[in-house]
Amino acid sequence: MKTLKSLLLLVVLTPSLLFAQGWKSKTLITLGDNNISAGEFMDVYEKNNVKSEVIDKKTVDEYLDMYINFKLKVIEAESRGMDTLPKFVKEYTGYRKQLAKPYFSNDAITEQLVEEAYERMLWDINASHILVKCDPHATPADTLKAYNKALELRKRILKGEDFSTVAVEASDDPSAKGMEEIPGKQRAYKGNSGNLGYFTAFDMVYPFETGAYNTKEGEISMPVRSDFGYHIIKVNSKTPACGMIKAAHIFLVVDENDPMKTDSVVREKIFNIYKEIDKDGKNWDLIVKKYSDDKGSAQNGGMLNPFRVSQIVPEFITAVKQLDDMGFSEPVKTSYGYHIVRLIGKSGIKSLEEEKENIVKRVEKDMRAKVSDEVVLKRIMRENKYKENTKVKDAFIATIDSTLQEGNFVVTEGVDTNKTLFKLMKQDYKIADFVSYIKKHESKQPFMSAAAYAYKLYDEFVKDAVFAYEDAHLEEKYPEFNLLVQEYHDGILLFDLMDKEVWKKAEIDTAGIKAFYEENKTNYMWKERVKTLVITVNNEENLARAEELIRQDLSLDSIRTIVKTEGLKGVSVKSPYFQQGDNVDIDETEWTVGTIRIIPSTVDKTTKIVKILDVRQPEPKTYREAKGIVISAYQNKLEEDWLKVLKEKYPVQVNEKLLEKVRKNI
Repeated sequence: MKTLKSLLLLVVLTPSLLFAQGWKSKTLITLGDNNISAGEFMDVYEKNNVKSEVIDKKTVDEYLDMYINFKLKVIEAESRGMDTLPKFVKEYTGYRKQLAKPYFSNDAITEQLVEEAYERMLWDINASHILVKCDPHATPADTLKAYNKALELRKRILKGEDFSTVAVEASDDPSAKGMEEIPGKQRAYKGNSGNLGYFTAFDMVYPFETGAYNTKEGEISMPVRSDFGYHIIKVNSKTPACGMIKAAHIFLVVDENDPMKTDSVVREKIFNIYKEIDKDGKNWDLIVKKYSDDKGSAQNGGMLNPFRVSQIVPEFITAVKQLDDMGFSEPVKTSYGYHIVRLIGKSGIKSLEEEKENIVKRVEKDMRAKVSDEVVLKRIMRENKYKENTKVKDAFIATIDSTLQEGNFVVTEGVDTNKTLFKLMKQDYKIADFVSYIKKHESKQPFMSAAAYAYKLYDEFVKDAVFAYEDAHLEEKYPEFNLLVQEYHDGILLFDLMDKEVWKKAEIDTAGIKAFYEENKTNYMWKERVKTLVITVNNEENLARAEELIRQDLSLDSIRTIVKTEGLKGVSVKSPYFQQGDNVDIDETEWTVGTIRIIPSTVDKTTKIVKILDVRQPEPKTYREAKGIVISAYQNKLEEDWLKVLKEKYPVQVNEKLLEKVRKNI
C-alpha cells in the first residue's frame, strides 16, 4: 500500500513539477534572430556567481547587461565565420581535449588516488635526484642498460660517496651542473647538485612523486622509472605541509659586475639592515620601503604574492619553515641575492572533505588518470552496449599474411570488408574501418607474427574507437561539459574579435588616442609633487665636494660634467620627480624650494644629499606620461561605441516578466 501511494503521489505531482520547471525553457533574451532561454542564462550566472569563489558577485541585472554584451560579440563573430577559421578550430579543439580528460577516469580508482594524494599533501618533501635518461619507448636492451647504470650509481652512494658530488658528475639532469658565463649570451648559473628543492603532491610527475613519498627521510631510493628515465632519489627532509604561504621580504640583489653590489658588500649591508629592524617588527614597512631592491613589493611592506613551496627557491622555504607568524629571519642567501624573510602566515592543508573537490579535478588531469584507462574502457563499452562479432574478427585476422609484418598490409583477395566487427549503440565498425586503421598505424614487425601483431592492432583499434565514440557524445551525455565547452568556444571567439575590433584598432589609431587624451586630460592628474636634485655619494672623501656642488645653482648636466671631469668616484646625480609616498627620504624632507637635506645611511657608507628644486601643484599628466591608462580608456570607448552598433544590428529584447521569475529563483 505504501508503494502504491507513493506511485499515485508521483503521478499527481509530476505534471505540476514539469509545469513549474517549464518556464526555464522559455526565451528570456532575444538578440536579433537569436534566442537565449532563462535556463541557459541561469546556468551561466550560477556557475560564475554562486558555485565559484568569486569576490565580486554580480546582481542578476548587472550580470544580464554583461552577458548581453558578451553574447552580442559572440553572435557577431559567428556571423563573420570566425568559428570556422583554422586558427580558431585548432585552439578550440585543444581546449576541448583538455576539458574532456576528467570524463575518462574511473570513480573507484579515482577515490583511491584522491586519498593517496591527500595523505601526500600533508607533507612537504625536499629531495635530490640523479637522472639516468631513458626514452619511454626504448628497447628492452637499452632500458636494462639505463637501469643497471642507475643501480651502479646508487651502490656508489651507499658505499659512502657524496650524493651531490655523484649528481654533478653523472646526472643527466642539466640543472645539477653549473654553467659559466658566456658574455652577451648567458649568465653564470650555479648548479643545484641534484637538489630539486621543496615539493608536495602534484608538483612532480606521478612516478617520481611516488618514489619520493615511499622513501624515508635520509634514505636513497631504488631506481624509479618515469618518462624521463630512471631516478635515484634522496629524501633530504619531510616536514608538515605549509600549504599556501604569505610572506614578505627585504631583498638586496648581488651583482659581482657592480663593485657596490658584490656578495661581501651586500652581505655586510643586509646584516646592518637586519640590526635596524625592531625586535617586534614594528618598523618593518619603513625599513622595506627604504632599502629593499624589490621595488615591486617595497610599497606594500615587501609582500609577495601567495606561493607554494615548489614555487620559490628552497633556501627561502627553509627560512619560512623555521618562523612563527609575523616573525622574520636573519639574512638568507639565495641565487638572487640576500633576503630577510618575514612570515605572514601559512594556510596549511584543510580536511579531506574540504580539499576533495579540488583534488579530484587535479587527479583527473594528472598522469594518474592513466591508471584507470582499462577500467574506464570497460565502463564505456558497457554504457554504450559494446557488442563484438568474435567470429568475424577471428576469421578476418586468420586471412592476414606477412604483408602486415612488412609494414605494407594488403587485404587478402575475397575478404568482405563490409562485415561488422563490433557495435557501439547503433554504430557499426566494419572490417574496412579496421583496415584503414592498420594502414595508418602499421610498422615493420620482424619479431612478431602477423596474427599476434594483428590482434595487438585490433585491441588498439577497439580502444581508440570506444574512446572516440564517448568523446563525440560527451556534450549530449554531460550537460555541465556542454556548458563548459560552450564557454571556451565563446571565450576564444570573443578574444579574437575584441583583438580585431578594439585592441588593434586602438594600437594603430594614434591620432584618435591623442584627441581622446586632449578631451579627457583632467582625468589624468599628478598630485602635488616636487622636482629634486639627488646626489648619492658612496665615497666619504668626495662628500664635501658633492655638498658644495649641490649648494650652487648648477644644472643637472653641469654637475654631471664636473663629476666626470674631476673623476669623483662613487658619486651619482639624478633629478627625479616625487609624489607623497614615493620615497621615504623625500617624504621626510621639507617641500620648500631650496631646501637641502643630507641623509647618511645607517647600514652602509652611502650618503644621500637632496635638494628641492621645484614644488609643482596638481596638474594633468602629459600624453607621454599618461599614455598607458589613456590607451586603456580609449579601448573602453571604442568598445562602448562598437556595442551600440551591435545593438542596432541585433536588437535586444528582454522578457521582463520572465526576468522577475529568474531574479526570484536565483
